[in-house]
Amino acid sequence: TKNIPQFFNFGTLKPESYAVSAQVALRYDLFTGGQKVAELTRSAAALDGAHAGELQARFASALLTEAAYYAVLAGTELLRVARERVQRAEQQLAVARARVTSGAAVQTDSLQLRLELSRARVGLVQEQAVVRVARLTLGSRVGAAGPMDAVPLDSVLPSALPVTLEAAVDEAANQGPAYRVARANESQAAAIFRSRLGTLLPRLSLTGVGIAYDNRFYPTSAKFTQLTLTATLPIWDNFQRQNLISQARVNRDIFRAARDSAERSVRRDVVAAYDGFTTARATADFAGEQVQVARENYRVQQARYRTGATAILDLLKAQSDLDDASATLVQARYATRLVLAGLETILGRRLFPEPEQK
Repeated sequence: TKNIPQFFNFGTLKPESYAVSAQVALRYDLFTGGQKVAELTRSAAALDGAHAGELQARFASALLTEAAYYAVLAGTELLRVARERVQRAEQQLAVARARVTSGAAVQTDSLQLRLELSRARVGLVQEQAVVRVARLTLGSRVGAAGPMDAVPLDSVLPSALPVTLEAAVDEAANQGPAYRVARANESQAAAIFRSRLGTLLPRLSLTGVGIAYDNRFYPTSAKFTQLTLTATLPIWDNFQRQNLISQARVNRDIFRAARDSAERSVRRDVVAAYDGFTTARATADFAGEQVQVARENYRVQQARYRTGATAILDLLKAQSDLDDASATLVQARYATRLVLAGLETILGRRLFPEPEQK
């Protein structure tokens, strides 16, 4: 500091034109009402919640992508089923016309098959539209500007899950990302509440100050040291502390209720996904047998109609049963894979190793 006129300098103890001072202050909070510990707990809970939230988001995104992927594969196979239906209808219409021409069948036979051919063609157009939309949806999910096709998967479905039901429930309760997030949120809210309660207690802090004076830098002529122990307790702040404590208590109770609800729903969620896989797997096996029976029944009815041993309605019924069984098999196979993806989302890990990319 330049003094005009000269001013008393505490370092030299005489009037000086220049006065230089330096000060170093250190402060340490000895007691903050438990707020430091509460903040450490909150930070740890926030970190765990962030990791769990990231895992949850990854598997949720993967589930949506798998759903779009399976929709393309299922739509492609259903499109194949629709084409086969059109081909069968065209073949049977040709046979019916030949039988009508020869007098072995009445005109209504060809009319019935012509109607079936029209239905098959409409179904083919509908499936083509579904596949186009599914491919565009998959492209949008993976960040492509246009449609994306899906590489066919191995048609062999997992016969059983590599984990028991009870083990899956325990794993989901302990490591499931959704339930970890619920626990982390409650821990954060509880830590914030404890921190707010600490504002009702006095704060103790230790402050050390070093001051030096001189007429040049670095000042060394006069040095002083202060050590101060301070205790503070706000007595009146217009109920701001009580308001913050009340808000923190309500938030803690809300997140505690959410955590309780999540823990109560663990078994329900896992059982629904676990039994859903078992049911879908059994449905796929049954649908496979149903396709074999329907295909054999259609072959028999087709041969009998050619010889005039059965009516056109029996042939149409056999053809419809084969179409329905083929569509059910396709839907059941991909429903099994989608339910498996849902269970993996709950557990936060893959149950089967992913195939290596070559």
